[in-house]
Amino acid sequence: MNLGPGETVVFEGHPSWRAILGFYIKGILIVGVIAALVGLYGETIGDGASTTAIVAVLLIGSALVVLIGFLKRVSTDYMITTRRLHIKHGIISRDVQETKIERVQDVNYSQSLYQRIMQIGDVDFDTAAQDPQGDFVFAGVSNPEEVVDRVHHSTEPKAGQQPGSSGLGDDRTDVQPR
Repeated sequence: MNLGPGETVVFEGHPSWRAILGFYIKGILIVGVIAALVGLYGETIGDGASTTAIVAVLLIGSALVVLIGFLKRVSTDYMITTRRLHIKHGIISRDVQETKIERVQDVNYSQSLYQRIMQIGDVDFDTAAQDPQGDFVFAGVSNPEEVVDRVHHSTEPKAGQQPGSSGLGDDRTDVQPR
């Protein structure tokens, strides 16, 4: 993403690896079940499943689970600048959501019990858009409270700014105060 003049990055990241830990655990369990079924199938037909087949299922299946989880994580980018909110998903096909930060009305985060234990959470940006497509959620980020604080600190008016200025770098220099 190209930054405009005076625009700075407030937050940039991906979902935490801890956010997809559940995916890894479920995937490895499914691979284990498939390997057990391969072993049972070999015993049922009488020739016995070779250890090589079971090991191959375990190794290939586990490698696929780890690769898919890694790609799922790194193919999602979150960025907050002093002017924009940006979410990008995908490697081959892309889904990009972007809005001006001044359209953000509320910034909240939520954590389930599991997410609190894992120190991750979902940061929800409520925008002026009425449609569900306008929802911006940073899912599974580490330390969601810190992300919310960064947004609040970056959008607060700084000392010496004109009254009514948002602190978002949108101050106009071509207008003289009355």
